[in-house]
Amino acid sequence: MATTDLYTTLGVPRDASAEDIRKAYRGLAKKHHPDLNPGNKAAEEKFKAIASAYDILSDPERRGRYDRGEIDATGAEAPPERPSYRGYAEGAPGSRYRQSSGAGPAMGGEDLGDLFEDLFAGVRERQGNAPRRGRDHGYMLTVEFLDAVTGATRRLSLPDGKGLDVRIPPGIEDGQTMRLKGQGSPGLNGGPAGDALIEIHINPHRYFRREGRDVHVELPVTVSEAVLGGKIAVPTPTGQVTMTVPPRSDSGTVLRLRGRGVAAHGGQPAGDEFVTLKVVLGNADDALETFLRGWSAGAAYDPRRSMMEES
Repeated sequence: MATTDLYTTLGVPRDASAEDIRKAYRGLAKKHHPDLNPGNKAAEEKFKAIASAYDILSDPERRGRYDRGEIDATGAEAPPERPSYRGYAEGAPGSRYRQSSGAGPAMGGEDLGDLFEDLFAGVRERQGNAPRRGRDHGYMLTVEFLDAVTGATRRLSLPDGKGLDVRIPPGIEDGQTMRLKGQGSPGLNGGPAGDALIEIHINPHRYFRREGRDVHVELPVTVSEAVLGGKIAVPTPTGQVTMTVPPRSDSGTVLRLRGRGVAAHGGQPAGDEFVTLKVVLGNADDALETFLRGWSAGAAYDPRRSMMEES
């Protein structure tokens, strides 16, 4: 039966960089994820193969062992490909212990073949029974913008149909990997279980954007609100708050709401929300037009003057 090649599974060459492997995995995992292909067994099996290949090739040590043939595509130890010690003892080329022709057994009559077979059989047995850590498993989880800002618990669907509850900490970054201890494959011979490595992807928000732990939003205001000032409602990641707009605020004015950005977490303080005002005309009527035609100060002001002077 043909052996699965992990590089072929991910569609990358054997000399692919770690970043190339990560990009290939992300693209294939999104395409074949069970949540996006409900009831599609072929996609589910493909997703399992992709995740298994990424488990090994994303780990430099395990990738090196796979390239050298020390482990197979499942991560299991590959069987040794070498002559037995009996073969060396009984005449393998270059053996320093082979019997001399017609002279009987070496070393006072001991059978070297049996000696080395017994010795290394014990070594192999001890190695086979040694505790071994389970394999890590890699997954991807897409969360909403507000989940990444305020924190949340989301359910991750696993390839085997099971689910895993993942606590999203406030302030997690797009592309960041979370490690859940003991959520990988079980260990062997009493060894510890592997971990689940979960790469987080964040959907963009319609209004908000992030810069570090701060949140930014562009807020439309009417002409009267900008000129006269007043209290207006402003959206934040945790709900609406009231903010005071200073009189005669220009479009582009930036106001700060302290503590309304990324929630405090892990000893880090809460971020702020920065509100950029955007003056919109709205439903202009005849009265506004009449006022502006007679507004001498407005006619005398040229907001483009500095631009024209520098051009």
